[in-house]
Amino acid sequence: MAIVFWASIGFIAYVYAGYPLLLQLWAWLRHCGMRHADCGTILGSSNPQSAIRDPQFPGVSIVIAARNEGPRLAARLDNLLALDYPASRRQIIVVSDGSTDDTLDVLMRYQRVAHVISVPAGGKANALNVGVARATFDIVVFADARQVFAADALTELVAPFADPQVGAVSGELLLDAESALFANRRADKDRRRGHAGQLRASAIERRISTRRRTIASTIADGVGMYWRYEKGLRRLESEVGSMLGATGAIYAIRRSLWRALPPDTILDDVLTPMRCVLQGYRVVFTERARAFDRAAVDADQEARRKVRTLAGNYQILALEPRLLLPWRNPVWLQYMSHKLGRLAVPYALMTMFASSIVLAAGQSIYMLTLAGQVGFYLLAGYGALIELAARRRIAQTPDVVSVTVGPVNPIRGVA
Repeated sequence: MAIVFWASIGFIAYVYAGYPLLLQLWAWLRHCGMRHADCGTILGSSNPQSAIRDPQFPGVSIVIAARNEGPRLAARLDNLLALDYPASRRQIIVVSDGSTDDTLDVLMRYQRVAHVISVPAGGKANALNVGVARATFDIVVFADARQVFAADALTELVAPFADPQVGAVSGELLLDAESALFANRRADKDRRRGHAGQLRASAIERRISTRRRTIASTIADGVGMYWRYEKGLRRLESEVGSMLGATGAIYAIRRSLWRALPPDTILDDVLTPMRCVLQGYRVVFTERARAFDRAAVDADQEARRKVRTLAGNYQILALEPRLLLPWRNPVWLQYMSHKLGRLAVPYALMTMFASSIVLAAGQSIYMLTLAGQVGFYLLAGYGALIELAARRRIAQTPDVVSVTVGPVNPIRGVA
């Protein structure tokens, strides 16, 4: 039982602390000893793509799957049309997935500048399949109706494709809870570099926090902290080889690597990039390509998102069992540590708690750890009560409202 206890602690510690430290060491060694190494050698790339013909403005097809997004689509399309990217090198495709509101009416106003497709309700995966089939350019960018892009996001997102070993690129999603925290820091760094595009993006971030109306969220700080931790892992994974997925709000792939999604796919932004990795290409992260969103309004909404994510990770194992084979999956260690490790942590917590109960009568250290776990779960319950009280308080306060971020104007920032 003592072995079970310490093994559970060790496993949990590795997933959340040991693995990030391993990535940091790996990245440091790679920077020091392999500065001139070919990243494709690490992944054993096969059949590399030729470099894109126009490295500055390659042709891109932007695909959005929308269902009952009428109130948001006008602002979203205005945002995409205002990006700093040549209109002749950009194709916008919006697929209405059986919408029953005014989505099609809104889209009809943009049919001169966007390809509008209406299909019977079949789910997001089916809508994406239809949209990609209509794409005419070599790079496909996936976006959602809710978020907005910084003015230079598209330019920065496609830049890494100049490397023929890169199969997919993920941008950075900034939540309202973290935008203000990083804006000044990035602005200072960008001033030293003198990068105009980055200065403009930083200005956008600052305006989000200073000009936008208050967004009511009872869990924004916690979600923002976790999201910063997760993005740190993605940066490190990108540095040592390849990410294990992408940010669904802003990512791109080579159209030649696209494989049609099964109709019931839950996490297209994980399955599609991992299929690129299995074909021998890298999936990289760039923080220069930025999208903006707000945190979940309450714990219930965040819990639904987490359940969906967990279910999607289990589904991907069934769809791509090759990911479990170290000789087929170039990022096997990262996948086992990051994705599967997270799935196993709840069971490790249960075995640690059960073994603590058995061992508590024998030694004080097990009694202390049992008390610590009980205290932890009580604090979690207390936090849930606080969150519930905050939700009730917000509901009774008419001055605090929840809003969706408006479109990015390349000069004025976020409306």
